[in-house]
Amino acid sequence: MATEHDVRPWGSYTVLVDAPDHKVKEIVVNPGSRLSYQRHARRSEHWFVVRGSGSVTLDGHDVPVAPGSAVDVPVGTSHRIENTGSDVLVFVEVQHGEYFGEDDIVRLDDDYGRAETA
Repeated sequence: MATEHDVRPWGSYTVLVDAPDHKVKEIVVNPGSRLSYQRHARRSEHWFVVRGSGSVTLDGHDVPVAPGSAVDVPVGTSHRIENTGSDVLVFVEVQHGEYFGEDDIVRLDDDYGRAETA
């Protein structure tokens, strides 16, 4: 049962599980869109792609992804996912750690003007 749904400039996400020690989201990325290049200090993430194709950037290294691809994002790793296909990219994100708030996001680069400024 979904606990939260939010529409973003790049697509949308739905929170499927929100527990004290983990959070699970289904994330939909529109064709040609990408999430911000970001990192987290208090959680790791595991992504499993279920539909579409794209590219994941981990600390500056790009990895192509397709249905069945799994990506681990350790705490502190700079990361982003981009939809390079013509259909939506859908993946399940499992967050694990001590804190899952949106204020644990440090945006390093963002197509929608949300990056941190020095």
